[in-house]
Amino acid sequence: MLRRPLAMSAGATRPLAMAAGPITRLSTRRCSMAAPVQLTRHPDGVVQLTLHRPDKLNSLSLPMFRALQAAARALIPDKSVRAVVMHGEGRAFCAGLDVKSLASDPLAYRRHLRELLDRPDGEESNLVQDVAYLWRRVPAPVIAAVHGVCFGGGFQIALGADIRVAAPASKFSIMEAKWGLIPDMSATVTLRELVPKDVAMELTMTGRVFESKEALRLGLVTRIADDPLAEALALARQIVTRSPDSTAAAKRLLHATYAEGADEARALRLETELQRKLMLGWNMLACSAKGLGVPPPLQPGFCARSAVWDEEADEEAEAEVLKLLNDAENAPPSSSKRTPASCL
Repeated sequence: MLRRPLAMSAGATRPLAMAAGPITRLSTRRCSMAAPVQLTRHPDGVVQLTLHRPDKLNSLSLPMFRALQAAARALIPDKSVRAVVMHGEGRAFCAGLDVKSLASDPLAYRRHLRELLDRPDGEESNLVQDVAYLWRRVPAPVIAAVHGVCFGGGFQIALGADIRVAAPASKFSIMEAKWGLIPDMSATVTLRELVPKDVAMELTMTGRVFESKEALRLGLVTRIADDPLAEALALARQIVTRSPDSTAAAKRLLHATYAEGADEARALRLETELQRKLMLGWNMLACSAKGLGVPPPLQPGFCARSAVWDEEADEEAEAEVLKLLNDAENAPPSSSKRTPASCL
């Protein structure tokens, strides 16, 4: 249930093929320095996404909101994407909302607010939520490499990633309280998966600043590293040695069971149904050959990620997952037959 991608900002050197059709392959070189969001594609399928407003500590302007949304939408259906690593250029990951830029033109302020907050008919999320929430829909791991400050909306973007690696001196805050606001960029989905309600209450109501060591203790970051970008890229490259299908299935399974609060019986059933989709597929056999010690020259390579995982964001697939969680126990099992994928 994705909307048509929006065009990138005028300064971008064709970083994505937006309204014209499918995503175009990027080179491993970065896009124009004027783009607020830059994508770097690596040959192994790792995509590096850079927030690029270093002079503003990568704070979120309206063009950056649009560019992040467009980048996420373009990556969701792209089978070549094996992992995404997001980080901020310069001294910070993201300092949160650029209030001054949004309020600089009083005549346009209300129009900007409508663009950010209005939810088009049939959509789950609005623009401000998309920049954090849509990363959950990419059928590949999304890793946030955090350094410097990670405040407000920037923190919510990091929470939307599947894994967070932070520098030791990174600073975090749900800073909306400073402005008399609440976190409204999908934190209601992501925070509840990571911390108890009282911790979420305390951090949201105080807006206090805390550092990486406390974030790790609370479960808000996955690990601490002196060079979080290098660590995140190394982790991404470790993951891309695994089956793209099992990686996508693991992400779908854990998001569905955590987010839906499925009871044990439903979670166990979902495990089985997703496993059926993986069993005897080409990528499962490729992993097995490696695990059984088949000599490297004889090991089959991975095929492109199966189309079954690309449908996660579609309305029909969401209805299917919901049905999977709520069907009666006598529902017929799904077929394990798979349509052969074209190998890379």
